[in-house]
Amino acid sequence: MIRKLLTIVEETHREAEHDIRPPGRKAAAIAVIANPCAGRFVEDLGELIAIGEMLGGLLGERAVRALGIAPHEAESYGKAAIVGEDGELEHAAAILHPKLGAPLRQAVEKGAALVPSAKKRAGMGAAIDVPLGHKDAAFVRSHFDAMEVRVPDAPRRDEIVVAVVVTDSGRPLPRIGGLRADQIEGKDGLR
Repeated sequence: MIRKLLTIVEETHREAEHDIRPPGRKAAAIAVIANPCAGRFVEDLGELIAIGEMLGGLLGERAVRALGIAPHEAESYGKAAIVGEDGELEHAAAILHPKLGAPLRQAVEKGAALVPSAKKRAGMGAAIDVPLGHKDAAFVRSHFDAMEVRVPDAPRRDEIVVAVVVTDSGRPLPRIGGLRADQIEGKDGLR
């Protein structure tokens, strides 16, 4: 069912004429998969839910490995899916929401906060911004960010592009206030 796997690492070394040391890094792990529900209405989306669970672990582990960090060193995460023209937005929701999160949280050790997500239907080469937030506390503003991903030859009409992004830092030079990462209590996924 997987046609293609991609892993992309983005490093920011300089921002607003300031060196960023160490550079901030984001890793996107992306799968292009066949959509078993393409072109027809399917009431029970259990097959897509199971695929999401499998991809949560696979893509989460690949992203952490690409950063070269220990799982607990991951700071933020996000997920997104692009459904090809013969699919429904609900197909992306089935992959992203019911079960993808638990194995992704295992891949980054903990992950008390909700995993930000985005979904859309589009053709080949479409881009999507994968929203990011701190993995343990949603109110950490320095980690509100995104990473754009695209696969030039996907999704085909009967495919889905699924992306997971993991970072080792927040935005470069954050200064808008709010809860800092070193202030996280880690009790409720918010603070």
